[in-house]
Amino acid sequence: TTLAMTPARAAIFDMDGLMFNTEDVYYQVGTELMRRRGRRYTRDLSDAVMGRPPQVCFETMIQWHGLDDRWEAMAAESEDLFVALLDDHLAPMPGLLHLLDALEAAGVPKAICTSSSRRVLTAVLSRFQMEPRFQFTLTAEDIVHGKPHPEIYLKAAERLALPPEQILVLEDSQTGCRAAADAGAVVVAVPGEHSRNQDFRVASMVLESLDDPRLHGLLGLPAL
Repeated sequence: TTLAMTPARAAIFDMDGLMFNTEDVYYQVGTELMRRRGRRYTRDLSDAVMGRPPQVCFETMIQWHGLDDRWEAMAAESEDLFVALLDDHLAPMPGLLHLLDALEAAGVPKAICTSSSRRVLTAVLSRFQMEPRFQFTLTAEDIVHGKPHPEIYLKAAERLALPPEQILVLEDSQTGCRAAADAGAVVVAVPGEHSRNQDFRVASMVLESLDDPRLHGLLGLPAL
């Protein structure tokens, strides 16, 4: 494969389900949103919205269950539920903190590209004082076309002043992997329990966790 090439010169992280266990929190949010409307939140519906920007996400839920909600109102209700659950449920994914330390020690720039809103990103990262550790963060508000469209990753490559093929993107969803692959980046999938059965064919590697030593190799970091 082409992975024996020179190590990536920057790392971009998806946030939800990749850096933090927020897909677990979103599953609880989706379950409660649907319960309030006398509907069920299923794994199929979760797969259909995972990694997508808010408008697509809530319009999908509304169509799926024939609801008469407006997506904006549902998005606000969802964010309120999400933020309320964070204190008790939020945790970094295994290997995240060690990987960030290693990237910083090696001077490798890093960014976050998330389909979530700026409010959600701030709520999550502030609990670990993590935002200052990234060169920049891009959210749903910073783009026109959400994942799986490559816009967010193309924009990030521009900000990093690097060609996409020199950037390693870490994603946990099929939607996010497609966006990164279509942008021309090197894609590594780290599926969580909520995304394990999705299609990761466009990824160069599928890893069990951010602790995987092969990831350090791809980034030119000292072996674990």
